[in-house]
Amino acid sequence: MRLFDETSLQKLEQLTLMADSVRVGAMKGDRRSRKRGSSIEFADYREYTQGDDLRRLDWNVYARLERPFLKLTEEEEDLAVHILIDTSASMNWPPANEAGEAATNKLRYALTLAGALGYVGLLSGDLVFVTLFNSRSKQSWGPFRGRQNGWPLLQFLDANYAALGKSGEDLGNKTVLNPALRDYGLRARRPGLLFLLSDLLAPDGFREGLSAIQSRGYEVSLLHLHSPDELAPELSGDIQLIDVETQDSAEVTLDPLALEDYALLLEAWHHEIETFCRQRGIHYTPVNTDTPWEKIITQPLREQGVIL
Repeated sequence: MRLFDETSLQKLEQLTLMADSVRVGAMKGDRRSRKRGSSIEFADYREYTQGDDLRRLDWNVYARLERPFLKLTEEEEDLAVHILIDTSASMNWPPANEAGEAATNKLRYALTLAGALGYVGLLSGDLVFVTLFNSRSKQSWGPFRGRQNGWPLLQFLDANYAALGKSGEDLGNKTVLNPALRDYGLRARRPGLLFLLSDLLAPDGFREGLSAIQSRGYEVSLLHLHSPDELAPELSGDIQLIDVETQDSAEVTLDPLALEDYALLLEAWHHEIETFCRQRGIHYTPVNTDTPWEKIITQPLREQGVIL
């Protein structure tokens, strides 16, 4: 099942990603340029990236260096948009039903949100980086800019969902946020607006990783995903719970009192994360995957000023 259709993409046409705290880069996005005008004063050069306007190449520099560079003017600037998706085994929940439908699957939802955010960035002329990661592997796309890269991005995400979403093939893919975020901050070429999409079910936590990313100059938006049955389990009686990442099991008795305790612990965890993010200046958005993804884009992210 494809993550996007033409109708969904049309909803994203008039949106723009914004960042307050990061220093913008070399070439401003198409929508920003219409608002701010342009300057004819030469400022610098930037190496060509797929999707750039070939008319801006400096052929004299190319003749000397045999590498393509673009001329930049004083007011030109763009935003580097980094989208990191946790693809650990816990994200591949809940499994598809008998009809093969997985509308509230966290992995599917995260890839759909990632596609929407990346597509908006590409339409705006921003430089978009996408990374899918877990304890076993990492898949990257970009950096690219420009509308023509919209479909390749969505095809990349579709292909990865088809591979990662297969039941039973993700056993052992654990949530490892701190080392993954630290490594990304050290290796990525340009700081910018960074979206992290994860259920945060990492045994070693995530705070050190987010702090490390911020120390490298990134503005962070954390999208914290839950499926409906994680928020309000419809279980009762004596059951065995199995960790999908470690295969550890626990025998529990679920009665109304136990479910009430679970709800209180979940609420306290959310409050703890929200407090940490507020103190660090991180945009925090808890997400129920039963919510239409368009509402996340147009409501909380817009209210936070991340989407314009």
